[in-house]
Amino acid sequence: MRAALAIFSAVAAGWVGVGCTPSAPVSTERLTIGVVSYGESEVSLEKYQRLEDYLAEQTQTAFELEVAYNELQATEQINRNNWSLVFASPGIAAIATRQGYSPLFPLAGQGNAQHALIIVRADSEIKTLGQLQDKVVALGEPGSAAGYYLPLYDLYGLTLQAAHFAATPKQVLQWISDGEADAGAIADVDYERYKAEFEASSFQILHKSRAIPVGMVLMGPVERSRGELITRLLQEAPADIISDARYVPSAPLPDYDGFIEIVNKIAPLEDRVRQTPAILTLEAQPAETEEPE
Repeated sequence: MRAALAIFSAVAAGWVGVGCTPSAPVSTERLTIGVVSYGESEVSLEKYQRLEDYLAEQTQTAFELEVAYNELQATEQINRNNWSLVFASPGIAAIATRQGYSPLFPLAGQGNAQHALIIVRADSEIKTLGQLQDKVVALGEPGSAAGYYLPLYDLYGLTLQAAHFAATPKQVLQWISDGEADAGAIADVDYERYKAEFEASSFQILHKSRAIPVGMVLMGPVERSRGELITRLLQEAPADIISDARYVPSAPLPDYDGFIEIVNKIAPLEDRVRQTPAILTLEAQPAETEEPE
C-alpha cells in the first residue's frame, strides 16, 4: 500500500511539474536599444521605456536603453556593434547601414524634408559660400547629416582657417553669436528650435542644402530568428508605443543611395577637416623631391 502511494505521489508530482513548465524560457542575453539625444536623456528614456518593456516581456529577453548625447558617441557604439536596435538620425542611419545594420522602418515626425543650413550672424558681410574661404566654420560631429556631411559636401573646394566641432546644434549657434565662428552648420529643424533662445534677428541663412532623407530604425548584430521576432513585434506593437517611439512600420523605407554616396565622397576629407588650415579638396599634392646625395 505504501509503495502504491509512493508511486502515485511521484506520478502526481510529475504532472504538477509538467503543468508549471514555462512556455518560453527566459533568456540571459541582454539587447541594447540605442538612441541619440542632445542632453535630453529624461525625455528619451520616458519616450522609449514602454517599447523597452514591451519587447522584454514579449521576447523574455532583457533590453537596455542606451542614450548617446551626440553623433560621435552613437558612431562609436555602432562601429563596435554594441547596439542591437538603433533609432537613428539620417547620418547615423547611413553609418549603421555601411556597418551592416539592417534598415527596418522609417522614423516619423518628419513629414517635410529636412535640410542642412549654413548660418551666419545677421550683421555678417559674408553673402556667399565662397566668402567662407579662410574663415572659421562650426560643424557638428561626424555622424551628423546636417552638421557634418552635407556642409562638407557643399563647402568642397574651400580652405577654411579652421573647423570647430560642436557637440550640440545649440552650441553651433552660440559660437556664431559669440563670434567664435564666422558661420555654422545646423539642421533647419534645430535652427527653428534654438534660435529663439538668442536675441531676435541674431542670424541669417547663408545656404540651404539638398533634402535629407528621414531617419530609420535599424537592426544590429542579432541572431536571425530573434531578429525576425523583434521585427514582427515592432510591426505589431500597440499604436501608443509606436507613436512614443516615433517610427512608422507601414511606410516604405527612404532611399539612402544618394546620401550614402555623399558620405562616401566626404570620407577622404575627414582627416583634412581637422587640420589647420582645413583644406577641403582632394586635389593631388605635389610629391616631395629627394635631395641629391
